[in-house]
Amino acid sequence: MTETLDVLGRYLAAAGDPPQLLPARQQMAFTLGFHIILVPFGVALTTLMLVANHRGLRRGDAEALLLARRWSKVAAVLFAVGAITGTVLSFELGILWPGLMGRFGAAFGFPFAIEGLFFFLEAIFVSIYIYGWDRLSPWAHFWTGVPVALSSIGGAAAVIAANSWMNQPGGFTLRDGRVVDVRPAQVFFNGAFWWELLHMLLAAYIVAGFVVASVYAVGMLRGRTSRYHRTGFLVGFVTAAVALPLQVVVGDTIARYVFQAEPAKFAAVEMLPATGAHVPETLGGVLVDGRVRYGIPLPDMASRLAGFRPSTRILGLDAIPARVRPSDQAVSTVHLAFDVMVGLSFALLALAVWFVWLRWRRQPLAQQRWFLRCCAVSGLAALACLETGWIVTEVGRQPWTVVGYLLTRDAATTQGNLWFLFAAVLVVYLAVGAAAVTVLLSMKRRWEAEGDDSVAVPYGPGSDPAHLPAGAGK
Repeated sequence: MTETLDVLGRYLAAAGDPPQLLPARQQMAFTLGFHIILVPFGVALTTLMLVANHRGLRRGDAEALLLARRWSKVAAVLFAVGAITGTVLSFELGILWPGLMGRFGAAFGFPFAIEGLFFFLEAIFVSIYIYGWDRLSPWAHFWTGVPVALSSIGGAAAVIAANSWMNQPGGFTLRDGRVVDVRPAQVFFNGAFWWELLHMLLAAYIVAGFVVASVYAVGMLRGRTSRYHRTGFLVGFVTAAVALPLQVVVGDTIARYVFQAEPAKFAAVEMLPATGAHVPETLGGVLVDGRVRYGIPLPDMASRLAGFRPSTRILGLDAIPARVRPSDQAVSTVHLAFDVMVGLSFALLALAVWFVWLRWRRQPLAQQRWFLRCCAVSGLAALACLETGWIVTEVGRQPWTVVGYLLTRDAATTQGNLWFLFAAVLVVYLAVGAAAVTVLLSMKRRWEAEGDDSVAVPYGPGSDPAHLPAGAGK
């Protein structure tokens, strides 16, 4: 093992990269890829919880209230795991990337300070909301959940501000290699902020909606077709189905924005070696020695999508100086990730159209076995879209950490053997993940044993009728 690491270190040093760069990137990719799975549930599951809670109060719907209570417990578990993984990420920025924090921390750190405030607000109100199920009046309890959803969105916005700033840095003056005159508003609301935020928020509702729907679709396939399961499925699926067409429009607009503002990333997405017009859209394929191999070209399509006409000229990888040009491997990774993201998104859109058609025909969903089978895997497909989207964003920025200012190899630490740190983090994350899954499965088994056909409204000590909304439980 030691000899292998030494050989790898000598190879990277010969290539001009520090030996710590590869393990630093691998560890950051793993921890960020793990954490990003939890983000949609912090942002959107809390909103679904409030939708069910509101429905239960307005309509006297006991099943919806039970869904809201159970979803709040799931959200609390995932919030706890997210707090652990998010904290590790914040420490990694200093340990793995001292070049970034030492040079740009005055600007880059500002959004994280804002995120910390939202994190504490969310933690406080999550506790109040869960504690209040049996102790507060129905509507007072509902309103304690609203700050949970709002603070989770605010926290996500702060992290997006930091990430988008790395793509389009601004709001500071660089003098003698040092950041001076930081303008916090310009750092936070940088040129890429609003598009990335809208894209991520829609993604969060799509992922959370399809994951929730997939859970109840599996239950319906196993014969649990009670109103409780139908309601849980519909709340999740309808949320995702509404957000998905909006995401397609936003994604298309963002692609043209990247074409204008981030030409290097756009060239990687399109896997375009040379600048030119009449550029084809390449499906699949990889870049080998600067040439596209094994892809399926759609003539003129990339030019049409970028500028609405086949004569649109697109900058290729040859327009990027050789010393900062992304590698063939990075370009292939970005391109394939983009293809997977778009392909799965349109597959999910087709599933949403299928749902609308079934509802229009008034077909009972419980009898549509193939539709439910597709819904059962829709959550995994949505998560794959989320992961590949972040690969496009992060790998598409390479070889830069802060575009135009700081290369990734210059941001990485030069101290210690990071492979052992990566191994330790891997063990911890696997343990945390296994513990979270164990807790969630235990909750699921307990809820199945309790049943859902005859439910008690979860308000007031001992479901005191004085605390119940009108019509609830009937």
